[in-house]
Amino acid sequence: MSETKIVTVATLKPGSYVLIDGAPCVIKDTQVSKSGKHGHAKMRMVAVGLIDERKRDVVMPSQDNIEVPIIEKRTAQVLSTAENMANVMDVDTYETFDIEIPAELKETIKSGVQVLYWTILDKKVMKQLKGGE
Repeated sequence: MSETKIVTVATLKPGSYVLIDGAPCVIKDTQVSKSGKHGHAKMRMVAVGLIDERKRDVVMPSQDNIEVPIIEKRTAQVLSTAENMANVMDVDTYETFDIEIPAELKETIKSGVQVLYWTILDKKVMKQLKGGE
């Protein structure tokens, strides 16, 4: 299974995922400039990294192609916690692995709870507590 796919820049909208400088990002804002006399329309994208949360600003011709990460969203159960890491088990595959606990979830993560995690370019990222909290 490939971890990215190619799409045309013009098809991207706020909320879309994209690879910028090898980092998976979510687009927060887009602006399209008109095409010039000899040129093509340009698209400005403001995106925030899904893993490092850094803001990135990119301008590209709107007819160009760009890589989009394929994000797999899965559920896991927390087996144990130690400082900022949790040992979790995927509820479908029963695979166990360690995953970093984001700062905003540190208080709510404990043994037995279920969490939503994303697999992005072979990196697993804990996103939220399962159950809408």
